[in-house]
Amino acid sequence: MPIYVPRELIHAAGMLPVGIMGGGDQVDIVRGDACYQSYICHIPRSTVELGLSGAFAPLDGMIFPSICDVIRNLSGMWQILFPDMYVRYFDVPQNFSEEIGGAFYERDLRLLVEELERLGNTTVTDDGLRHSIGLYNENRRLVEGLYEMRARVPWKVPSSELYLLLRAGNVLPVEEHSDLLREYAAAAEACDRHPMDLARVAVRGCFCEQPPWELIRTLERSGCYIVDDDWVLVMRWPMGDVALEGDPVKNLVTAFLKRSPACPSMYLAEGKKGDALLESVRHSGAEGALFMAASFCDPALLDQPMTMPAVEAAGIPCTSFLFAENTGQFQVIREQAGTFADSIKLA
Repeated sequence: MPIYVPRELIHAAGMLPVGIMGGGDQVDIVRGDACYQSYICHIPRSTVELGLSGAFAPLDGMIFPSICDVIRNLSGMWQILFPDMYVRYFDVPQNFSEEIGGAFYERDLRLLVEELERLGNTTVTDDGLRHSIGLYNENRRLVEGLYEMRARVPWKVPSSELYLLLRAGNVLPVEEHSDLLREYAAAAEACDRHPMDLARVAVRGCFCEQPPWELIRTLERSGCYIVDDDWVLVMRWPMGDVALEGDPVKNLVTAFLKRSPACPSMYLAEGKKGDALLESVRHSGAEGALFMAASFCDPALLDQPMTMPAVEAAGIPCTSFLFAENTGQFQVIREQAGTFADSIKLA
């Protein structure tokens, strides 16, 4: 679940949405390599390895979101490897009109509700779904509040800490995660950390395969305040609240069609590539942009040649490099990011 799945539906069915974001650098890939070619990104191989090792035995099902061909194929691979498990490829519309994309997505959501009801031997009611929507609305507001605080006082909300908070939301019940976010926000406001003369940068490209925590610390140590990013997008998708009045399923559909964040795996219905990033750069006060795509990530690497020229045309410094979730050597990245940060401060 690195990008988007309607967690509200799962919660309303009395289940715990658990986000799987690969194995990072904690898994040695042996059997996972037998399922995928060497020119495929790392996250499906580590996910298969975790599955075959029994790490996902407590889970009752797996939902694979619409990201790319690799993740689509991973859902099929999962059906072959685990024929007794509930497996669902969750498709989303690339047409954002209410009559076409909206009708398709509503039908898909209602089908998912029926499948979850059978899986959990339960009934999803409108009132229960509205309650779940309200909980996730509050959770997204708390996350957005921390993003705003980081943009305002990045020394009080280091990205290496915020990243861990977001990842925690993949395994905690939403109520507990919201409590954790409130506690952190209060502690961050009260802490006595002092600002440093670092470059403010926005990070793009790690929307699916997630960077190792040490890479984020490397960027901070190289002289960068990360004031905007696109990791763990599920915690901020959709942007803003989902309406509580009326049909809750239709409200989820409308929120997806109208307020989905810009993302390399999403078709851009309006505007130009790079417009959303430029707006984020201006809003967060970033002085430069770091494009850090996962190796062999087709959506990110196809998106980058269209987005970078827009950033450069706006006079915003930018640079790029590749990573993998199991990257273990960071010296080259630290030197590149440090040089980039110095060039911003000396300009």
